[in-house]
Amino acid sequence: YGVPAEIIVAIIGVETYYGNYLGRHKVLDALYTLAFHYPPRARFFRSELGHFLALSTEEKLNPTTLMGSYAGAMGYGQFISSSYRAYAVDFDGDGQRDLLSSPVDAIGSVANYFSQHRWQPGQPIATPAWIGPNVNTDKLISNRGQQLTHTVAELLAANVRFTTEAAPTTKARLFKFEEDNKEASYWVAFPNFYAITRYNHSPLYAMVVYQLSEQLRRAAQGL
Repeated sequence: YGVPAEIIVAIIGVETYYGNYLGRHKVLDALYTLAFHYPPRARFFRSELGHFLALSTEEKLNPTTLMGSYAGAMGYGQFISSSYRAYAVDFDGDGQRDLLSSPVDAIGSVANYFSQHRWQPGQPIATPAWIGPNVNTDKLISNRGQQLTHTVAELLAANVRFTTEAAPTTKARLFKFEEDNKEASYWVAFPNFYAITRYNHSPLYAMVVYQLSEQLRRAAQGL
């Protein structure tokens, strides 16, 4: 799939501490409760409940015993039912897409998820940025969800300083994150960062996954 191993490991680490915490809620109960007793997202969770029942039939799972998160996410990678049905793969070749007890299937399925969400092999994810004088960061930092709002060339022309091998026309976006010392850090994110936000829409989540993956990569290389 072309997705780096450290990204997959980081996702599973963040989601379930490498499979050590898969959730303590009955998925059927969680989805039923949210579908019929949580009006703000009732439509979404009713759809997920339908996907869950279909999934249980397709994969021969007992819907009354499956455990997951309070929102019905399951397995090593915490896939919701619709994502399980759409992106899970039988990576170990045993005839079942098992994200609940097969780490091999979970690894392949996370990789497939990113591949289907346009992961670009060999391309950067994010890079630190420094803000030059007279830069209006409020104008550059968009509130449009996670969409990439500029290009590399546009950010450089706006006096945002960063290094990258990405082409000038590559889509990019400036993000601001608050550090523990209350100071701000700036990062420029690229399409692969956006791909991580398809897994979880929070830019902070994507940054955590990226930085953990970098630690894992350096450790694997003995750096």
